[in-house]
Amino acid sequence: MVAISKITSAVAVLAGYVTAHPGESHSEHHMKREIIARDNAAQLGARSLSSCSSSAASNALKARSIKRRAEQVKSLRRKRGIQAAPRKNKRTLEDLQAWEAINHNRTGSVSYDMFTPLEEVFSANTSCILAPYITDGPYYVVGENMRSNVKEAEFCDGIDMFLEVQYIDVNTCEPIPSVAIDIWNCNATGVYSGVESGQGGLNSTFLRGIQLTDSEGVATFETIFPGHYDGRAIHTHLLAHTNASVQPNGTISVWDAPVAHIGQLFYPDDLRAEVEATYPYNTNTQALTTNDEDMWSILQADASFDPIPQFVYLGDSIEDGLFAWIQIGINSSADYTDDSYYSIAAYLAEDGGHANANSFTGGGGAPSGGNGTAPTGAIPTGSGAGSAPTSV
Repeated sequence: MVAISKITSAVAVLAGYVTAHPGESHSEHHMKREIIARDNAAQLGARSLSSCSSSAASNALKARSIKRRAEQVKSLRRKRGIQAAPRKNKRTLEDLQAWEAINHNRTGSVSYDMFTPLEEVFSANTSCILAPYITDGPYYVVGENMRSNVKEAEFCDGIDMFLEVQYIDVNTCEPIPSVAIDIWNCNATGVYSGVESGQGGLNSTFLRGIQLTDSEGVATFETIFPGHYDGRAIHTHLLAHTNASVQPNGTISVWDAPVAHIGQLFYPDDLRAEVEATYPYNTNTQALTTNDEDMWSILQADASFDPIPQFVYLGDSIEDGLFAWIQIGINSSADYTDDSYYSIAAYLAEDGGHANANSFTGGGGAPSGGNGTAPTGAIPTGSGAGSAPTSV
């Protein structure tokens, strides 16, 4: 359970942020209730997980996951021509109440070196992690391109990050296939695609995409480590729809599909500092917000959920890229479509992007003409630096 001191400190921070999200009117008291409600839900889910996490099926899933991740890292190193010994780490299950203190990168504190099998590093996966839902922010766009590599030719310079997300049913500890996973984050200088308000524009699609999870409940994305902007700690957005359908044109339709999970991933501040010492992150002049200062990371973390992915360096330099992974436990029968924290900013159709007039309400039905196909408009011109977002 979240400590009272945590809730008290959360309210103090929330008092300064209640107007930070444009279009949202949640008071600090409402957000305090959310902290308590989500913690209670997390505890119930954690008890469900504990009853199945040691089952033969769950252990077999873990073994397959270890092998898959190790093979993926080896493959990425070969494809990228990385010869240097990778910086490795292993994380054990610690007290997630103090999630910020967890050293997700154990390179400097354990004796893992170039001779340590990757399989041993990946065996540190926590059994199942329950993810309470959280705001998707005002910049969610429906109808994004079905793709695993969300990088594009422009506006995507930065540290490459290969992210594996695995969705597990909290009631059975079994993987959930065919879940539509949307991913999006800002670029190295803090700019989002797909929306207006000083961002990349409605016809831009960089660093956004959607995939269906496979039979192991896994979706893997090639993206970049996000940049920062004023008012929010560095984060990656994830949104899961169940019962989504693949259309004849190869796109994924999520209109009217249940919203089973809304989440954001955060990253250790020391990793962020290492990334932001590189170009083009070091050209970002926007104010920095740490994890401690971020209002939504407070809501995201509790004793049953750690919002920071585990990660390994692909080589001996941060510029070689990262492989990160997280296992997310959800209730596959849940639907948060009508929740006040679920909002659609825009949608992508055959004729390009369109702003949603009801951006900050529950999802609702599909706007006329939206079918999720790629836009025909050109990507915006310019350096990609853009102006600062308003806390998403």
